[in-house]
Amino acid sequence: MKRLMHLSAICLFFILCSTTAKAQQPPVVDSIYFHLYTDSLKKGVYNYINVDAKMSNGSWRPLTSKDLLLETSYGKWDENSLIIDTAFKGAYVEVKATLKSRPELTRSVKIYMKVLPDPPLKTEAELKRRW
Repeated sequence: MKRLMHLSAICLFFILCSTTAKAQQPPVVDSIYFHLYTDSLKKGVYNYINVDAKMSNGSWRPLTSKDLLLETSYGKWDENSLIIDTAFKGAYVEVKATLKSRPELTRSVKIYMKVLPDPPLKTEAELKRRW
């Protein structure tokens, strides 16, 4: 009887240890999402393309070009920044991000080009009057 209790205690110990070991594993990427800072792209500038990972523990982590394979229908990449030259005539570009460590995790987005010109900058005197 004592031997059976001792064996049961050992089994319980190993079960608890294996459960604890699983709980301590680091979170993994569940999915990826675009969180763009703007609703359109500008020509001739660096347009930062923000991609975040939703982790298995519910937290978020920013991803960089080290983590992602970034593709686009037009333009060139400088890390996470997409540069569209001024000759581009299209209305939008398509961007695709694929997690390098898990290629089945991919996300695509269509990002439109900025159409309206930027308003003129205010002069120093105009800013002082407003303040």
